[in-house]
Amino acid sequence: MSDARDDEYLFLVDPPMRGVLPLEDFHVSSRLARTVRRDDYAVRVDTSFRQVIELCAEAASDRPTTWISHSIQALYQALFARGLAHSVEVWREDRLIGGLYGVSIGGAFFGESMVSRETDASKIALVHLVARLKVGGYHLLDCQFQTEHLKQFGVIEMPKARYLDLLADAVDLKADFYALSRKTSGHEALKAIAER
Repeated sequence: MSDARDDEYLFLVDPPMRGVLPLEDFHVSSRLARTVRRDDYAVRVDTSFRQVIELCAEAASDRPTTWISHSIQALYQALFARGLAHSVEVWREDRLIGGLYGVSIGGAFFGESMVSRETDASKIALVHLVARLKVGGYHLLDCQFQTEHLKQFGVIEMPKARYLDLLADAVDLKADFYALSRKTSGHEALKAIAER
């Protein structure tokens, strides 16, 4: 992490309690499910990775600074170039309205940041991410922290030792981020979540 967009100093955060979203317990409210099924948006995968990070790093009324420095962005873009980082993007016509990005290693996905510029856009991206991870054989979705926002989806906290055991097992798995079509409808994403 970093303290600001233009700060070149980087530091690691290793919390004693880790936020994890158990994929089998992912919760989608009925209201969000209706929004996802509407499909009045398009979800794309890995088409605008840089743009997603830049949107996540933009100042907002509730967050005037960001932990995503230019150096951090360059590191994630290098991981993307190697096929280790991914973005899930929510578009309305030709405008990016939200999304998320993270890093994939084996059967573990490390969610780094998510953003909305329209209501529920980041939530739609999260639903599509979870569907993709479940279909692809992932076992761990690391959210780093349990926040009030993430609790609604079933994010739990676990002690570092338990997390490290799950992590060790997950990174040794062979998972496929692209097992689910890159053009999956909201209905198909919800079906994939329910079936697995």
